Amino acid sequence: MIRDTAQDPASLGWTGILRLGLVQAALGAVVVLVTSTLNRVMVVEYALPALLPGMLVALHYAVQIVRPRFGHGSDRGGRRTPWIIGGMAALALGGVLCALAAVSLRRFPTAALLLAIGAYSLVGLGVGAAGTSLLALMARRVDDRRRAPAATIMWVLMIAGFAVTSITAGHFLDPYSPQRLVLVTAVVGLIALSVAAAAVFGLDRGGVVGAGTAGGGARAGVDFATALRSVWSEPEARNFTMFVFVSMLAYSAQELLLEPFCGVVFGYTVGESARLSGLWHAAVLIGMVCVGVACGGARRFGSLRAWTIGGCCASAAAISSLACAGIVGPAWPLRASAVLLGLSNGVFAVAAIGSMMELAHRGEANGAGVRMGLWGASQAVAFACGGVLGTGIVDLVGHVVQAPVVAYVTVFGVEAALFLVAARFAFRVSAQARRDSNSELTAVAA
Repeated sequence: MIRDTAQDPASLGWTGILRLGLVQAALGAVVVLVTSTLNRVMVVEYALPALLPGMLVALHYAVQIVRPRFGHGSDRGGRRTPWIIGGMAALALGGVLCALAAVSLRRFPTAALLLAIGAYSLVGLGVGAAGTSLLALMARRVDDRRRAPAATIMWVLMIAGFAVTSITAGHFLDPYSPQRLVLVTAVVGLIALSVAAAAVFGLDRGGVVGAGTAGGGARAGVDFATALRSVWSEPEARNFTMFVFVSMLAYSAQELLLEPFCGVVFGYTVGESARLSGLWHAAVLIGMVCVGVACGGARRFGSLRAWTIGGCCASAAAISSLACAGIVGPAWPLRASAVLLGLSNGVFAVAAIGSMMELAHRGEANGAGVRMGLWGASQAVAFACGGVLGTGIVDLVGHVVQAPVVAYVTVFGVEAALFLVAARFAFRVSAQARRDSNSELTAVAA
């Protein structure tokens, strides 16, 4: 097997990493309007069933199953920036069309619904094209020492994009009008596209992808089906795909259930549950920073894969503590459980992204885009399924046993088991990497 472990000789410094992080922030700025603000508008301002925006958001995740195809396209072309900018353009346009569809659903339901389906699909395709190529470019241009901090920067700037856009857009959306919503969405999309284009300018030089060629090297003549089969045949890539799916399935389900659990089981008010959710988010950021510091200095404390496995196991323990909270009741230190959950989630998330960048160039040469696409598709499908399955199980179990506490404890138990399964897949990836490394050393010695 040909190993593609070489790093680009002109590795990115901190400024370059920050520039790529700005692309992630720009991407998040448009996505948060589509998946959050428009949801509220459809449900509150237009009194539409909550299932409608829920299904549309799930659709934008589902279409991202084509991410490997986008990754293969950027592998063959030899450059990532056209895919990043093209994806951002599709995302910005899709966001405007989503807003137009949302404000038209009451007056023209059939036409607006068809427009919404196309618009949310376009958003998913834009996220898939830009996000996959962005991660593949970062994987190639960031050296080993900076991968954990780079993953932290990506996450923090993405969350910053969510926060800044929500606050700023919220200011300009009052007083609400359909025209104002479409205008704000268009301005956000235009700014996001401009920021992304400026951020990647000059970062993607010819030959970055193609190991000594400017046009994609060994992948130039390989069709997509062959490239995908080749990547799937690699044990590391296959196990990591399963790890991403299982861990993100557990993560996405838990994210939607924390606040309702606090309200239903502990009697928290809306403000109290929101503050607890904020505490969880703050702990997530702290966990991310901890991994970035531990693995990014001259003296590294543990490997990315060890942090990934440990983060999954700690997440399982934290989810189990929430299940115990449901059984014990108000006497349980719920805030401590939320902080532990956030720290654990932050640790495993950043360590997983760092490991993803580390693994992207292992295996068959020049297949980083396909690998990133495969893992991105796995994450997207998991997010599409996680929220629906988590909330659906709560509703089903709660209806059958007429006890909300039992429903939440059941789901938390399932999520804890999923995190442990994810840790097992991560361990398999680590073990396979050690075997491959030992084989290469033996071959060199021979």
